[in-house]
Amino acid sequence: MPGIVIVGVQWGDEGKGKATDLLGERTDWVVKFNGGNNAGHTVVIGDEKYALHLLPSGILSPGVHPVIGNGVVVDPEVLFEELDALTARGI
Repeated sequence: MPGIVIVGVQWGDEGKGKATDLLGERTDWVVKFNGGNNAGHTVVIGDEKYALHLLPSGILSPGVHPVIGNGVVVDPEVLFEELDALTARGI
């Protein structure tokens, strides 16, 4: 089974989130495997902007299953705030 892997060699600001979001529509799963909520990705769909910190970029593509791996430092308060914000927007 083929897979797409995006790996960065810098610690941010290199476009991993944007690339993941663009490729998300061609995948079944998107996985965040490390880091924490200090990272952030802004996803733009049409005129709408979405700020993601703990949820993996690419989740806004229909049919994509998000996975938060065991290497991610999860702050439950931040995670629930992010989920609530998306829910409030109908996602």
